[in-house]
Amino acid sequence: VKTILVSQPAPKTETSPYFDLSDKQKVKIDFRSFIHVEGIPVKEVRAEKIDLSKFTAIILTSRNAVDHFFRIAEEMRFKVPDAMKYFCQSEAVAYYLQKYVVYRKRK
Repeated sequence: VKTILVSQPAPKTETSPYFDLSDKQKVKIDFRSFIHVEGIPVKEVRAEKIDLSKFTAIILTSRNAVDHFFRIAEEMRFKVPDAMKYFCQSEAVAYYLQKYVVYRKRK
């Protein structure tokens, strides 16, 4: 093996284990981002006649999804109700969600 392709952006710090691997094994490591996620504009959401007030729960799959949901809600001037339920795919997403909503423990 002479080169390794890693499907994520190159690390910002030089303490990454990829650089240790590269030096130790004498291989070249190429970093390429394969996935690029863009949020849709509010104009498209309105064109599809999606009414956020009709939903009582939302499933969030990533931190990006959290950011885009609250961006769209803000641009549509939709006040997200406190009773809205959130289902997160991972614990990291749930912790990130706390940036936007007040955490309430279940009874």
